[in-house]
Amino acid sequence: MAFQKGTTAGHFFQTDAEQAKIERREAKASNKNGNPVTLKSKLLAAVPDPTNPSAVLIAESSGSVRRVNVDTGDSKQVFRGPSAPVTCVAVGGSGNSTLFAGSWDKDIWSWDLATKKPGRKYSGHSDFVKAVVTTKLGGKDCLISGGADKKIMVWDIETGSRLHVLQDQTIPMMAVQDLVVDPVQSGPDEVILVSASSDPHIRRWRIRLDAFEQIAETSPDAPGAARHAISEHDTTVYKVVFDSESEEVDLWTSSGDGTAKCLSRIKDFATDESFQHGDHVRAVAVTDQWIVTAGRDEDVKVWNRTSGKLYCTLDGHYDEVTDLVVLDGGRRVVSVSIDGTVRTWPLDQAELDKVNKEKEDRAKGVEKETPAEPPKGLMTLEEEAELAALMEDDD
Repeated sequence: MAFQKGTTAGHFFQTDAEQAKIERREAKASNKNGNPVTLKSKLLAAVPDPTNPSAVLIAESSGSVRRVNVDTGDSKQVFRGPSAPVTCVAVGGSGNSTLFAGSWDKDIWSWDLATKKPGRKYSGHSDFVKAVVTTKLGGKDCLISGGADKKIMVWDIETGSRLHVLQDQTIPMMAVQDLVVDPVQSGPDEVILVSASSDPHIRRWRIRLDAFEQIAETSPDAPGAARHAISEHDTTVYKVVFDSESEEVDLWTSSGDGTAKCLSRIKDFATDESFQHGDHVRAVAVTDQWIVTAGRDEDVKVWNRTSGKLYCTLDGHYDEVTDLVVLDGGRRVVSVSIDGTVRTWPLDQAELDKVNKEKEDRAKGVEKETPAEPPKGLMTLEEEAELAALMEDDD
């Protein structure tokens, strides 16, 4: 909704800062950077589509999951069911053929990935479901979910039964933000799960079909001493990702403290590298050449993995970027945002050099940006405020 002072009662109460923010976003909204696919909803998370190397599956605030082909722009395939925003997505189950989505309605929904037919619903959380991941345990396909209720739940996908409820019994865990399975230490009968939450602690859990335990960590500062959890950030940890490109398969994290970090496996997950993105870093992605970060400042930043220096800033989004998905073996990255756009960025060095050159030319006045047209509103002011509450840290 374009801001027009005085046209509605709510707009009389916009502060100068809020009005400036709206006008800035409207001025930026028509840019075509990253080949945007524009949807009519706010985009809260994304994962690769295992059935199509050019597609991603996106969690929408409208209460659905949408398959978007970033090459063709096709976005007509929608998985429907929830009436509340969908916050997270994962693919798994038998044959890796089931789509799972966690929602504000406290449930995890599922669909057949090929037919879009709704499947089992997993109910048990008492607040928003914020993270979902799939795995195998003792030959069973399992689903693991984390919620704003500060609980992690392990489910038998086939039967729908809840196997475990994980909670930190020593230091209270806040709302779960992300979950990832350790591909190195996990085995057929035991999974090592890493959880991130609205507190700074990153926890590791050993999970079997019949039992689970929280793993006591080793302090990197005092050999032989223990620490309760991995504590390398100052506040909320939004994302945890294992780096399949490195020999050690280190853990990468992004945080509300403005940093993305590499936590070294051989150093007991102490910080090995730190990238100062700025503001809240919602997502981090890793390729063999680059580290990619994104978040509240709207920019997608590409860092040289070898030097640790910022190589290129990809600007195009005009609201918070919520997730990143690497495609084509690291040759490009997809970003999704609260602004409702899906943007695809090449990670070829020559293409990044071209972006940098175009920016230099614009700064010299060689090229002027195309004037923007005000975009149509995606949500009402009340819906904007409600969704903003989801994006804030949960107490």
